[in-house]
Amino acid sequence: MFDLVYPSEPAPIYPRPTSERPGKVPVPKGEILPLIEPNGLVYGQASRAWCHGGGGSKALHPVVHLHLIDREGRIYLQKRSRHKNRFPGFWDSAVGGHVSYGELALEALYREAIEELGLSGFNPILLGTYTYESPRDREFVFMYAAVGHPELDPDNGEVTEGKWWTFEELEAAIQSNIVAPTFEADYYRIREALKALL
Repeated sequence: MFDLVYPSEPAPIYPRPTSERPGKVPVPKGEILPLIEPNGLVYGQASRAWCHGGGGSKALHPVVHLHLIDREGRIYLQKRSRHKNRFPGFWDSAVGGHVSYGELALEALYREAIEELGLSGFNPILLGTYTYESPRDREFVFMYAAVGHPELDPDNGEVTEGKWWTFEELEAAIQSNIVAPTFEADYYRIREALKALL
């Protein structure tokens, strides 16, 4: 299975000093993310703020998305909190988040699932990976799915509500522009694979 490959020593911290910006390497603050090559090789580490456009970066960094589907063919989406700085109030994947420096993708997936939905004890299946690029950043997306209808306990700071959607309802919601673009990018890549899990 494809995953991240970390160097034996801690990776360099970004941004690196340059002739235009000489001096010491800054100590990153907040959440620290791995910087990766498209093959999963970790070559650096940087703050989430820098990865998301601070200093004009766009360095590729990994994220995980979990898509929950039940035996009735419905997909669970969370409604993002209005306090989120990205796509507030939009419907999105059941679980989504960044891989922290030092984590593997599955470790990040389980951590995020517990933090966002109180979800544990599920069996994720990797459906694929791709690079998602927005005007401010580039993310390497690990798309996972799990089948079942678990009891969920959404974190109100992260999620305002959750709902199970049929494929038809989802496609109407995408047309209505109430679904996060990141979910839409996943959905059209994995729609048939999700149906095949039923």
